[in-house]
Amino acid sequence: MWGHADRAVKLLGRNIPSVLRMTKEVHPKISRRLCIKPQEESHLRPKSTSTLRVPGHKPTDWEKRFLLWAGNFKRPEDIPETVSIETIRAAKTTLRVKFSYVMIALTVVGCIIMVIRGKQAVKRHETLTSINLEKKAQWREEATQSTAAK
Repeated sequence: MWGHADRAVKLLGRNIPSVLRMTKEVHPKISRRLCIKPQEESHLRPKSTSTLRVPGHKPTDWEKRFLLWAGNFKRPEDIPETVSIETIRAAKTTLRVKFSYVMIALTVVGCIIMVIRGKQAVKRHETLTSINLEKKAQWREEATQSTAAK
């Protein structure tokens, strides 16, 4: 019974367009070629067979500074014309970490300075509540003087 079904599928398969036919054991690269128009395929080939270029990236002035600040090179003259992208990314990552350490240190120093200034203000009896009470007292005096002058 199954033999007749296989024969019917083969006969019908001749009338099915090639794109719709089931492909058996076709390599993915070959099947992708079926989706590319012939004109596009001819344009793709010269690019893939183009001459190999030297791997690397010509660093900009800022990237050269990053490489120096990160400690990858000692002097600007030591930096080659082309540097790998991974080296530049590593230098930027190193600088981000150093910058975050500097920001953490500045935050801690700022907190310590504010604590010291706050303790000095307490010794001079300059608290926020006393300053606010003084301001409110001045405003009351000004309000009473302005109502008395009218």
